[in-house]
Amino acid sequence: MKLACLSFTDKGRLLGERLLALDSDTYKMEHIPNSQIQGGIKGFLESSWSKYDGFIFISATGIAVRMCQPYIKSKDIDPAIVVIDDEGKFSISLLSGHLGGANGIAKSIGDYLEATTVITTASDNRGIESIDMFAKENDYYIEDLSTVTRIVSMMVNNKRVGIYTEDGNLINYPNLIKVDDLNNIAPSVEGIIIVTSREDIGPIDIPHTILRPKNINIGIGCRKGKEVEIVIGAIELALNNSNLSNKSIRAMGTVEIKKDEAGIIKAAEHYNCPLEIFTIEDILPLEDMFQKSQFVKDTIGVYSVSEPCAYLLGGKPILRKFIHKGVTISINK
Repeated sequence: MKLACLSFTDKGRLLGERLLALDSDTYKMEHIPNSQIQGGIKGFLESSWSKYDGFIFISATGIAVRMCQPYIKSKDIDPAIVVIDDEGKFSISLLSGHLGGANGIAKSIGDYLEATTVITTASDNRGIESIDMFAKENDYYIEDLSTVTRIVSMMVNNKRVGIYTEDGNLINYPNLIKVDDLNNIAPSVEGIIIVTSREDIGPIDIPHTILRPKNINIGIGCRKGKEVEIVIGAIELALNNSNLSNKSIRAMGTVEIKKDEAGIIKAAEHYNCPLEIFTIEDILPLEDMFQKSQFVKDTIGVYSVSEPCAYLLGGKPILRKFIHKGVTISINK
């Protein structure tokens, strides 16, 4: 995490210099005293808000609140904000405690300074794993942040919360009820966390939040020069036909001859997923496992591209082959 440590007083400046010792693979720390910035820290924040993962204010909390207020947008994108008094007695997680990582930063600073760490998130103070941290640690996409608050409130009040999960991961909550079938949720379940890559989960008549696991692998091939819009369109149709969410795409894969296809490269960027390139030698031993095309063999040297690439990425076949406007898609999960 790239962190900016902001100080305002002489004592704060000395404390900021001490905090540079926390610079590590986890935290990349910069100390920026107010006196050294033309226009002061207020102007610095305006130009740098999106350039850092977090800001550490060595100041009163009121100063931090007033300076940050114009730039605060949403818990899923706001940076971590931590406040330390210039005596180094308290390390306070102020904003983005979970997703932004402020709770962890505040604790690290508190431990280093032997200061009192102040964390006010209700789930942490009750020893309950928060849904957003559960999602972050397991690389889940939160479908709708607004639905998380209701379930967290239930957990804080010790309600019976269910979990349906495709990958077996369970949130740390003492009153958790495991649900195996979304069509048969026990009446005792008052709210539910749903971890699934299925796009349409059917009607759920109790409060729920959906987390998308990264468990969809897409093998892809295309004719030369296919535009990114056509490639994305083919992927979306394939996912829709399979009732799968595009938020669950873990990786895409193609053959080395297609590694420079702009449509495929830009599609992977669009879905923010890695594009893995497989060699002819990777695919040749698998040729007898999949449907063969002599045209593909004559063109690139193997009988099939999308199916073996999906296989090499891992998972079980969900959609063996889908062809749309010269783009071939295979999906494994």
